[in-house]
Amino acid sequence: MPKHSHHHPDNCLVFAHRGANTEALENTRSAFDKALGYAIDGIETDVQLSRDEVAVLWHDRFLNKIGLNDKRIDDFDYHQLQALINPKSASEGIMTLQDFLTAYRKRCRLLIEVKNRDWEPVSRHELKIRQTLDLIGQNPEQRIIVSSFNLASLVYAHQYKPAFPLVYNFETHQTIADARQLLNTHAFLHGLCLPIENLDRSMVDVLRDHGKCVAVYTCNSDTEINKALQLGVDILISDLPHKALMLRDQ
Repeated sequence: MPKHSHHHPDNCLVFAHRGANTEALENTRSAFDKALGYAIDGIETDVQLSRDEVAVLWHDRFLNKIGLNDKRIDDFDYHQLQALINPKSASEGIMTLQDFLTAYRKRCRLLIEVKNRDWEPVSRHELKIRQTLDLIGQNPEQRIIVSSFNLASLVYAHQYKPAFPLVYNFETHQTIADARQLLNTHAFLHGLCLPIENLDRSMVDVLRDHGKCVAVYTCNSDTEINKALQLGVDILISDLPHKALMLRDQ
């Protein structure tokens, strides 16, 4: 028997991916509020920096969603982003990380992904990490977790705040061999966040043997959600949190 066979799906926490993003513009107050209309356990969101170094919530590499196909968040100062992104909507405009934390940290758990891209200077990666961890500040009971696809950024975050729970996001091409190696070289990690297609029993067992958190993205179909539940993941991230909750609790 694997060590953690007592992990029952009831322990699985359902996180809304960028809020209830099928019901409102993702990563906005409206999407988060709609998600909290369900009995969700947490919200997942994404942090980038404006040109003038304000931490804001935005997922994509570019501003295609607002018709600026070759422009990035960091091409604009925060006040410009406010004017560009739904300026007439208080609930679907761009949100700062600070406002997000103020509004939601007492209402549910939070998983904050820091978007550090290859083309950015490392100094910018590190600034984003410091800003995010500084804004979070005290984190009792580890109700807030920070994640990234950028491993060097997580190493830096661990040096900056050694006790903070950090999760590394796997890409689909990464394997169980990569996971084993990583857990040996980066034992500080709180856990891994895996694509649902990479999740299987042996991957879960490796993480459990190391006492790590198992998070999974993005579980939307009944098959994906049930697979995550059957494997007893800790955190299930879904664009359809109401569906995940229904399947978990039935």
